[in-house]
Amino acid sequence: MDHKQFTAALPREVLADLNATADAPGLRHLAGHFGLIVLFGVWIAQGWWLWPLAVVAQGITICFLFTLEHEATHKTPFRTLWVNEWVGRVSGLLICQPFEWFRYFHLAHHRFTNIPDKDPELVTGGKPETWGQYIRHVSGLPFWGAMIGVTVQNALGRDPGRYIPARARPRVVAEARWMLAIYAVALASLLVTPLLFWVWLLPCLVGQPFLRLYLLAEHGRCAFVANMFENTRTTYTNRIIRFLAWNMPYHVEHHTLPNVPFHRLPELHGHMEGRHAVTSEGYAAFTADYAKALR
Repeated sequence: MDHKQFTAALPREVLADLNATADAPGLRHLAGHFGLIVLFGVWIAQGWWLWPLAVVAQGITICFLFTLEHEATHKTPFRTLWVNEWVGRVSGLLICQPFEWFRYFHLAHHRFTNIPDKDPELVTGGKPETWGQYIRHVSGLPFWGAMIGVTVQNALGRDPGRYIPARARPRVVAEARWMLAIYAVALASLLVTPLLFWVWLLPCLVGQPFLRLYLLAEHGRCAFVANMFENTRTTYTNRIIRFLAWNMPYHVEHHTLPNVPFHRLPELHGHMEGRHAVTSEGYAAFTADYAKALR
């Protein structure tokens, strides 16, 4: 059974129930996620005991806003559309990944998941196959370089990529210009106080490698085929990572039915259990297995 056959076999009422969005679960989760960012930010700013460790925790918490931005591209974390849109924009701003641009990039990834020369995630870099590529990838530096480049080029009105429809390009340009204006103000603030460096910029740099390792598990070492049960991995992990990643470790589930909200993915996993072709018992196990095959 492939993912299409699985979806077709689900009773219509079950599918409709799984796809139903709601505001309350997302707002609770959002309060928890941003609450952690505020907590770690105050901890760092006050210089409390072990504050350097709080810098790392802050970086992980901010960088994992990627998973919230990702969910917002599907308009599933919240029933209220404007909440989805603004949460996505703010998350993208904090991690330098333009939301309007990323929406179409990511939807193209869903259409062509793990298909060489079509999946934009593969076209723009692919997965590391040597130790040199791996270290560079995990460092997060290619991500920052790519996103700064994308934001600047979008702001200049240059071609944002073939997956961006013409109707969306004015929004992509406007978004990038607003982002650069906000970044300019943030950088100017450093002349007055280093606060943003310690609670935002530095944490993002040290937190990005953790996100890179996490994201590599989603499709790394998976087959270049159209079947979501084979080209995507579900990773069994603990509640902390599932919380920070908005349940995206259930990634086969998400790719099979991308309209299912994050808080219903564990339930979808129950319907799907036993049909997964690719799984890992935690991110440490995946990383160890991935590293064994590096040249």
